[in-house]
Amino acid sequence: MRKRCIVGAFALAMFGASIAHAGKKVETSVFHGKSKEEAGKALLDIALRQAGDGSWERIGVGRVLYLAGSRSEGQALFDAVLAKKPAASDLMRIGRVYMEAGEWAKAKPLFDRYVRENPRDEKEMAEIGAYYLIHDDRTTADTLFARSFQVTDAFWATLAAAAAYHGVAPQP
Repeated sequence: MRKRCIVGAFALAMFGASIAHAGKKVETSVFHGKSKEEAGKALLDIALRQAGDGSWERIGVGRVLYLAGSRSEGQALFDAVLAKKPAASDLMRIGRVYMEAGEWAKAKPLFDRYVRENPRDEKEMAEIGAYYLIHDDRTTADTLFARSFQVTDAFWATLAAAAAYHGVAPQP
């Protein structure tokens, strides 16, 4: 995951880009000529300031930290979002991070809560069903797929189920 952070920093340098944050520009000196670790950390610090109180943005920063090996820092951002009344989309986003990290036991309760609170969200229900199938719980997966298809026959829900039966994680 550190590679993705570094690739992002490199892409900014290549295009001579600067992005707005808190009324300022990110200067290329923040990352240009720095080690990958220094550049990534500096840009994450700026991204966290840019995120403000935005839950999706804070989860995004937490994702990078979590997957790059700073799990406690990433987890702290997730915990802060979950401590408030999180939106359903926050549950999905954090659950997906845990899936990327190979932590089904942490993702599952968030996905279960999502399904309880959003019984008519067919796309995410099928995505969660796919995760269950990938983790060898066919009964729950089939139940979630059936519930999803009762709501609609949307393409993304169908694709998530089809992918799971082929052992492929759904496209979030």
